[in-house]
Amino acid sequence: MKAVAAQRRRGPRVAVLALVLCSLLVPLAFLFDRSPSGYVTTEERHRQEVVLPSFDHVEKRDGRGAVSGVRQDAPNKIPKGSAGIGHQHKQIDRNSSIGGAKPKVLPAPKDKPSKVVAESTRDTREVSKDIKGQQKGAKADELEKTKACQLEFGSYCLWSIEHKEIMKDSIVKRLKDQLFVVRSYYPSIAKLQGQDALTQEMKQNIQDHERVLSVSTVDADLPSFINKRIELMEQTIARAKSCTVDCINVDRKLRQILDMTEDEARFHMKQSGFLYNLGAQTLPKSHHCLSMRLTLEYFKSPSLDSDDSPPKFNNLKYRHYVILSKNIIASSVVINSTVSSSKEPGNLVFHILTDAQNFYSMKHWFARNSYKKAALHVINYEAVTLEKLPKYSMRQLYLPEEFRVLIRSIKQPTESTRVAYLPLFSHSHFLIPEIFKYLNKVVVLDDDVVVQRDLSFLWNIDMGDNVNGAVEFCGLKLGQARNLLGKTAYDPKSCAWMSGVNLINLDKWREHNVMENYLLLMKKFKFKGEGSLRAAAFPLSLLSFQHLIYPLDEKLTLAGLGYDYGIDEDVARRSASLHYNGNMKPWLELGIPDYKKYWKRFFIQGDRFMDECNVNP
Repeated sequence: MKAVAAQRRRGPRVAVLALVLCSLLVPLAFLFDRSPSGYVTTEERHRQEVVLPSFDHVEKRDGRGAVSGVRQDAPNKIPKGSAGIGHQHKQIDRNSSIGGAKPKVLPAPKDKPSKVVAESTRDTREVSKDIKGQQKGAKADELEKTKACQLEFGSYCLWSIEHKEIMKDSIVKRLKDQLFVVRSYYPSIAKLQGQDALTQEMKQNIQDHERVLSVSTVDADLPSFINKRIELMEQTIARAKSCTVDCINVDRKLRQILDMTEDEARFHMKQSGFLYNLGAQTLPKSHHCLSMRLTLEYFKSPSLDSDDSPPKFNNLKYRHYVILSKNIIASSVVINSTVSSSKEPGNLVFHILTDAQNFYSMKHWFARNSYKKAALHVINYEAVTLEKLPKYSMRQLYLPEEFRVLIRSIKQPTESTRVAYLPLFSHSHFLIPEIFKYLNKVVVLDDDVVVQRDLSFLWNIDMGDNVNGAVEFCGLKLGQARNLLGKTAYDPKSCAWMSGVNLINLDKWREHNVMENYLLLMKKFKFKGEGSLRAAAFPLSLLSFQHLIYPLDEKLTLAGLGYDYGIDEDVARRSASLHYNGNMKPWLELGIPDYKKYWKRFFIQGDRFMDECNVNP
């Protein structure tokens, strides 16, 4: 009977111990649960997120145009979206020195340290190893968080890291921490018998801290007696911790506070990301002012409205460039850089397709400013399509569309995830052969491109039976985007391509009926609104030019200057053209400062209207 009674008494004890153990493990499991969630963003130059299953079989080719001397397997300093590769780093031979002589290295001592020295330094070595291990773990944890942020919020995370401010106001932060701790203990202490004085003291300290924090957001606003308040609160917290309380209640309160804090932090993160994307989408106020002033001046000064002779715009002996843009400054930089880099600027003709809102300001701007002997032709896209192409319903001018491509590895989904911004033709590009019926070959430039070398060699390229000369992006194969390409037949091993600098054979375009194929493909995709219509540019561009792409030299264009912080300066200087794809455009404050200098070289300054509107990127 005694044995049975002992077993009955032992049962509740085991159950109590199990409950205590669970109460300790639950908060630990909660704190270590950091699984990321998915997030899709869409922006002005449509950045529809495209999630791909695996790239293990993809060749190690750089879709941006890899240049010799650039490492493709360099580790990522900051996790970011690159066109199929990690950050680019210049390779440096650490053994080289001035004059070519190798530095002398002293040999390691052969004598072993004495036993006394070894014993005396053992603790130091163990502490050092422990510190290094903690630092390594902290860096790995920080890298994992940054990667998750980059995958979720895109290039906003890179920008936020670059502009991250050092945390100040440590005293205010300490007050908040004390407030969190005392609030977690207060409900449990209030239920204990005989702790009325401690309960009243905790309540009073909570009210005092809240009163101080309600009027003080920085350390400079804190009252002079704040140190005494901090000491009193520390003593109160120590007394509360010495009491025997229910750990489950304290844990539940801490969990509530932690949830509220995480929710608030996540809300502010999403809000910051939204405002960042809004800043990337919205035309700066100074640019809008410039457009309005130029439009007003156009109607006040009709004498400046002088076009070159129409035969020059249709003459096949000239080299014709086509630019789709609503941005005066951006299109001006593209033209100025192309003309400045050309050996024969008098042979260049630029056709700028813009919308009705910016047509007159564009016309007046290019009438006021000369670009050596190059001819400039500003076209109202909406008026042309309405007058000459009434059978086509695409009246609105669409700029080149950019898609944020997320490529994940099945084997290593965290370490090998890559993000790239893939620019492609919009719906408006497919009307170029119809608008320029008298031309047989053009080069299409995006307005976020800077040309640094003479591009006249493009007109000497024989593309054979191909239509579109473009730089390929083999970081993405069509087979990896099968969920977005529909049921249309395609080659799964075919590489994607990028817009930016594209050589277009208009005769072959018409011969292969690319426009008709594009219209047939459009009927297969259902459009629920403007967003889905623009997102359809991804499958339509890739499928319409399937087997009609002529791969240009990868050194022609260096892409990624609108989101990749790891591009080497020597590589950028040697590239024939630079493409600022991504949402960190050089004319915005969000632009990457190290790359703005290449764009600003061709930025026209000193114009009266620019000074009045304070246009200074």
